[in-house]
Amino acid sequence: MQVAKNTVVTLSYRVTDPDGNLIDDGHNPLVYLHGGYDGIFASLEEALQGKSVGDRLEVKLLPEEAFGEYDAELVRVESLSLFPEGIQVGMQFERATDDGDDEMVYTITEIEGDKVVVDGNHPLAGTALVFDCTVAEVRPASEEELTHGHVHGPEGHHHH
Repeated sequence: MQVAKNTVVTLSYRVTDPDGNLIDDGHNPLVYLHGGYDGIFASLEEALQGKSVGDRLEVKLLPEEAFGEYDAELVRVESLSLFPEGIQVGMQFERATDDGDDEMVYTITEIEGDKVVVDGNHPLAGTALVFDCTVAEVRPASEEELTHGHVHGPEGHHHH
């Protein structure tokens, strides 16, 4: 069976940066619903179209095809008084955007005196990625998976 719209694809994969530094060892296979359901990066999905089990490919993703360009405007300096006690560098929290539409994840990158630096960029923003993968399995998606727009695990339906 070939990778096509409305198939569930399992990939064995490894992700590095262009210099070969490991970003994700792919310890757990990647399983996604193929066909524009936003389960993986669009350019990677496009490269997988028509592939079969055992096919291997390497796809280079520019930052804008992966986690986006780094946006300095997403870095903010906030007062320590706005945070609960015990915060540490590396902690993450969600915050509504200024227009209130979406939640953004911010990472605490620095704590200095009574100031906290938070960054709303994805940790890999601005980084090109090299996605080396092999198609491990392809199967038709179930009606339930198609209705929900994502893969369900071996235990069946998961509440959303």
